[in-house]
Amino acid sequence: MTKKIAFLFPGQGSQAVGMGKDIYENYEAAKNVYDTADKTLGKSITKLCFEGPEEDLKQTINTQPCIVTTSIALMEALRAELNIVPDYAAGHSLGEYCAMFTAGVMSLETTLKLIQKRADLMGATHGGSMAAVLNASEEVLKAGLEEGNKVGYVDIANYNSPAQVVITGDENAVKAAGDYILANGARRVVPLAVSGAFHSRFMEKAGEEFAEFVRDAELNNSSIPVITNVDAELTTDSDDFRNKMPRQIYSSVHWTQTIQKMVSEGVDTFIEIGPGKVLAGLNKKIAPETTVYNVFDKDSLESTVAALKEQMIEA
Repeated sequence: MTKKIAFLFPGQGSQAVGMGKDIYENYEAAKNVYDTADKTLGKSITKLCFEGPEEDLKQTINTQPCIVTTSIALMEALRAELNIVPDYAAGHSLGEYCAMFTAGVMSLETTLKLIQKRADLMGATHGGSMAAVLNASEEVLKAGLEEGNKVGYVDIANYNSPAQVVITGDENAVKAAGDYILANGARRVVPLAVSGAFHSRFMEKAGEEFAEFVRDAELNNSSIPVITNVDAELTTDSDDFRNKMPRQIYSSVHWTQTIQKMVSEGVDTFIEIGPGKVLAGLNKKIAPETTVYNVFDKDSLESTVAALKEQMIEA
């Protein structure tokens, strides 16, 4: 079977002050992305990424455009060094916008404008909480959600790996569910430092407002399939993207299912492009038989390019 490659892009939480600085300074393709972001969004994305301060960078209204800009800059630097076209693309939550850009669904300017609007709407929605749940059985997780729903609303935000899910909803309900799950065998339940209950019905109003904004966006059919968070299905039609983008804000992120879907399609090589290595870590739990590369700075870009060239020679 011919080797198939997928590009993966991380989501919120992967940011770090200084991200992207060395690729900005060394790759014209990356510099162009940052310069376009500064101009399009009317604020210094470069300064936020390279200098912070961290307090500003971790605000949702800044985090989302900064991560997307950095991930796309890294991807463009990779493509400038190696003429590589992935067979599939996917992104975790906001990373999905990088996947859609990679697949030609929208221009860089449109991608940046959409992610900034998404960030503004999500950042303005307060209330609720989230918690990561590690090593809980399906039965305990289900019972925990039932326990939490006795005192309020709680649901699953992210199916990150077979060993990790994130729960979201009313603060009291998330705590009740977490307490039950922890008391019944989960290894850990970790409250997350977030401004609101992302990927829950708390975000429905934000999703509805975003749908109005997306309606006028110029979108194309994709050149390669993007596996979308809301359903872990291969998506190529522009109308489907337009419909799914608002829903993604308040729907569960089916990341485990996304990776499994690509493996079932024959993907054996994944390249995580963006700050951090979170998705590579999740991949080891979901599909340990696959090869995963990381592109998060100049050194990792160079080593990934060298490894992929070697792989192409062997093939």
